[in-house]
Amino acid sequence: MIHEHWYQFPPINPLWHSLLGLAMIILGIVSVIGNGMVIYLMTSTKSLKTPTNMLIVNLAFSDFCMMAFMMPTMTANCFSETWILGPLMCEIYGMAGSLFGCVSIWTMVMIAFDRYNVIVRGMSADPLTSKKATIQILLVWVWSAVWTLLPFFGWNRYEIK
Repeated sequence: MIHEHWYQFPPINPLWHSLLGLAMIILGIVSVIGNGMVIYLMTSTKSLKTPTNMLIVNLAFSDFCMMAFMMPTMTANCFSETWILGPLMCEIYGMAGSLFGCVSIWTMVMIAFDRYNVIVRGMSADPLTSKKATIQILLVWVWSAVWTLLPFFGWNRYEIK
């Protein structure tokens, strides 16, 4: 399952595995609570339900999902000092990390486009509407899913590094 290239290096000190596992627990808790609060506040407060904030909620949701899915797996593997979940879960883990990472990146691109539009064009700018924001969010998820799923159809692959 692990490519032979990686066996030419000496093993990592077990202390680093434990420290990384501890760091992942702390980051996971902070991320899940922080992103969960953003999602809750922006979806439950009427004055915060704006098209731009829809993009921010999408970013918080993808980051929340990233840590909720990735942190327990990463932490278990850190404390085990090896991958313990088999080849199928390795591919699913890689796919999930890629999906949520791509969604976060492309959502930030959409937020940057919106901010650019507002700052550079000012009042003459075409405003972001809820419909446009929804379409952007759907496109971000579809685009990310396409690139994330390609390795399952033979274009490259997910593997342990």
